[in-house]
Amino acid sequence: MDPRYDKSLYLPTTREEMDRLGWDRADIILFSGDAYVDHPSFGAAVIGRVLQAHGYRVAIVPQPNWRDDLRDFRKLGVPRLFFGVSPGAMDSMVNHYTANRRLRHDDAYTAGGRHGARPDYPSVVYSRILKELYPDVPVIGGGIECSLRRVSHYDYWSDSLRPSILAEAPMDMLIYGMGERTVVELARRLDAGENIKDITDVAQTAFLTDSAPDPQSGDIVLASYEDCRRDKSLQARNFRDVEIESNRMHGRRMWQATGGRYVCINPMLPQMTPEEIDASFDLPYTRYPHPRYKGKTIPAYDMIRHSVNMHRGCFGGCAFCTISAHQGKFIASRSKDSILREVRQVTQMDDFKGYISDLGGPSANMYGMKGRDTERCARCVRPSCLHPKPCPNLDNDHSRLLEIYKAVDAMPEVKKAFVGSGVRYDLAMAPSGNPRTDAVNREYLRQLIARHVSGRLKVAPEHTSDEVLDVMRKPSFELFHRFKQLFDKVNQREGLRQQLIPYFISSHPGCREEDMAELAAITKNLDFHLEQVQDFTPTPMTVSTEIYYTGIHPYTGKPVYTARDEREKLAQRQYFFWYKPEARRDIVNSLRRLHRPDLLKALYPGGVPALAEPSRSYNPNFRHADAPRHRRTDADGNADPRGRDKGEGKGAARPTGKRNDRKSKP
Repeated sequence: MDPRYDKSLYLPTTREEMDRLGWDRADIILFSGDAYVDHPSFGAAVIGRVLQAHGYRVAIVPQPNWRDDLRDFRKLGVPRLFFGVSPGAMDSMVNHYTANRRLRHDDAYTAGGRHGARPDYPSVVYSRILKELYPDVPVIGGGIECSLRRVSHYDYWSDSLRPSILAEAPMDMLIYGMGERTVVELARRLDAGENIKDITDVAQTAFLTDSAPDPQSGDIVLASYEDCRRDKSLQARNFRDVEIESNRMHGRRMWQATGGRYVCINPMLPQMTPEEIDASFDLPYTRYPHPRYKGKTIPAYDMIRHSVNMHRGCFGGCAFCTISAHQGKFIASRSKDSILREVRQVTQMDDFKGYISDLGGPSANMYGMKGRDTERCARCVRPSCLHPKPCPNLDNDHSRLLEIYKAVDAMPEVKKAFVGSGVRYDLAMAPSGNPRTDAVNREYLRQLIARHVSGRLKVAPEHTSDEVLDVMRKPSFELFHRFKQLFDKVNQREGLRQQLIPYFISSHPGCREEDMAELAAITKNLDFHLEQVQDFTPTPMTVSTEIYYTGIHPYTGKPVYTARDEREKLAQRQYFFWYKPEARRDIVNSLRRLHRPDLLKALYPGGVPALAEPSRSYNPNFRHADAPRHRRTDADGNADPRGRDKGEGKGAARPTGKRNDRKSKP
């Protein structure tokens, strides 16, 4: 039978499916905020398949109804070991709301793109329901929501500092980061008869306890949640300590007092070996949505159905990104054989037309990279291997990546393999100190541009101001100039007419209105009419969010200006659209107010055009003081399942993207 319709090939989602398998009960039942897609880019499927491979009976309840009589939480009965809860592949609040806190009208991870299939903070909602129904059954949280809320954190949507999610959700334990190894260890110990309350030493877990930390242990004791509420500088200092420990190869245990109890956070595991990550990706996924959806479109799945994710982790350390907080700084790369096996699976799909949509990862070109001297890496506490300048210990040789491209291109079923993930051009252009490596990296960029761009190459300079870029932990815009020259040169030599699509952010900490006006003039001079733009969205556990909340930089303690008022944000955002007649009136008035006739002339060299009345529909996020609020439209990125402003991962071979929260797997 076609795997799209054979329910026996999937993890069971109903009592009937369990009965057909001859199960009286499941060992583990997973509740997910996403539709169930049996694909290695969807966290519930990965965790379920990994546990299944270790002999456990696993069932999934996708997007349970939390507003009726709770039958979805009862229908599969009580698991033998534990319930698992996850919000899905991206942060639920970024999924639900725009940067201006306005409700989105769709959900890329739901069949039909329908909005409203999950609550706000599903990890909290699901765990509360399960504990009310089954108080004696362990509830384990996981996924992006738990990862980014494991300590006290600023919540943009309530505009408040909130405690660890463990203080709000009655979970027995949470698993943060990539969860395969941790969840298997936890299942093994529960299966052996250990009580969940006695399991306190599993890596990448956190739990609430009445026990205080041992002063002689060498553990890190963070400022309490209550003290952080009173003193924002303590919250900033906490973040610095958490980020440093999360990015160390061998971190330390951390504690935070909250409400008279303690949150204990065990350190992250080292990155997965190629054998371990291959074992996760090589499981028998059908690569299709469960038949229960009867062919309905799931936008996030459609985005990645013909793509292949080659690695996890990111050492870029961008200030607004959460990838390292969730996946780690160190790169876990799949073997070449595992990647090629998945490519062959894609080519056998009935709708495959010869085009791989993405050979990528959280950052497209970090595959196989690591430090030359791993002992130095073990001592390193830098959150970024690229900022403020590339680490001299970093081996940025792109030859392994070129080998993958070459092998995929050689497959007769593949007409073209594209790179849809974000490319770190600064990584490929960084001098290595080795002439052979530098030559390989130049060849990588040439081949990328000539052979692996589907007409438009997306890159993320993010801003043009070096001062703002420094806060963002991004390279100087001068490097983008150099990359664009190379891009244009290769296109001209190859007879191609491809476009370079840069991403930019407004209202990021450190950015003032004048910086945005200069950005408009600079990008106009480069002949860009910007499309891929967004307002900064504060999401938990990023440097940028801590600056937004505390007003100071966590590493320097110095004040950093941040646009917080909606009027300030809209004043910055308008410069993205200098070329639209509807925006001219406000831009001209703003530049006169800023006393910048030079920028006025740069944007409108023929003189200030006739000032048409501003349209209240050309950009729903830009409005005048007396204008009604509008929802953001698809053209402004609302329906982008890669999540340019979402909590999950940067447009990789996975449905989660890079911005502010990036996106996410188990």
